[in-house]
Amino acid sequence: MKTSIEEYEETKRSLKRTLGLKRILGSSQAVIQLRQRIDNIASCDVSVLISGESGVGKELAARAIHYLSSRASKPFIPVNCGAIPENLFENELFGHRKGAYTDASLHQDGLVKEAEGGTLFLDEIGVISPYIQVKLLRLLQEKEYKPLGDSKTRKADVRIIAATNKNLKTMVKEGTFREDLFFRLNIVSLSIPSLRGRKEDIPLLVGYFIKKYSREYRKPIKGLSKEAMAALLSYSWPGNIRELENKIQHAIVMAERERITVSDLDIVTAEIQGSAEIHKLERFKEAKQRAVEAFEKDYLTFLMAACRGDVVNAALQAGKSRTALWNLLAKYHLHPRQFV
Repeated sequence: MKTSIEEYEETKRSLKRTLGLKRILGSSQAVIQLRQRIDNIASCDVSVLISGESGVGKELAARAIHYLSSRASKPFIPVNCGAIPENLFENELFGHRKGAYTDASLHQDGLVKEAEGGTLFLDEIGVISPYIQVKLLRLLQEKEYKPLGDSKTRKADVRIIAATNKNLKTMVKEGTFREDLFFRLNIVSLSIPSLRGRKEDIPLLVGYFIKKYSREYRKPIKGLSKEAMAALLSYSWPGNIRELENKIQHAIVMAERERITVSDLDIVTAEIQGSAEIHKLERFKEAKQRAVEAFEKDYLTFLMAACRGDVVNAALQAGKSRTALWNLLAKYHLHPRQFV
């Protein structure tokens, strides 16, 4: 029989897991697998390298790992490596002692010290210079660093999570990223799927952003027109979730009715149609199969979104039996609840 302390700890762990993953929105198979992988990674106190296109939510994944880990009660410190000038990076990361340079009139702790006991999230890790790469390697290997102007080496108890939208393996081959640093960062890897690869999550994401921004801007927006949802589902989303959020935010500001229309979305028609992807030559049968599957998944996603998850109505609109429609939905891991 569990004691009250054990029950409390179990409840606390469950709550942390819920809070850690609640912002990873979506019910597609890709997102379900992503959440499971995050849950598995979090419990092991190792470096993690997160990869994915810009705007997919790499920082959200890093935060989820932190809040599901034993370091959850300690700081999570995000660092945008691309936003810090190279000549200031070492100072920002490790701090300095008084008199380290002309304007150093006071001691200053760096971000590593600020993250003590917690997690240091290094976003856009692929842009850092070779000099800073050496400094980071020492931090990862020896768990120590030295502030500018200090003769003493400091110990650091931090977990490093790095993220990139670049191919670090290619950069290693080209000699622009240290191989030893890559291996130290890439103890465990996590790939975040693009939005165009999980379009069935768009209705859920749209609903979340409409609720968020209609409340913030005090506008009674109830949803989208069918044409507007069709536009969102057919767009390629090069900016991923960040771009989707921006489009919905813009639409809510511009909307003059209770439902967002295509004209509110600020999506160029040519972009809606998307440019044709260039594929390697493949057999006719394979190309046809891929095209059919892509059509079926996109059609089902739009159909279920337009019918708001109503299978009976969707089957009627599609001219299919409910059993046939259920079988197709199961084939692409779609469920009516995603579209309510």
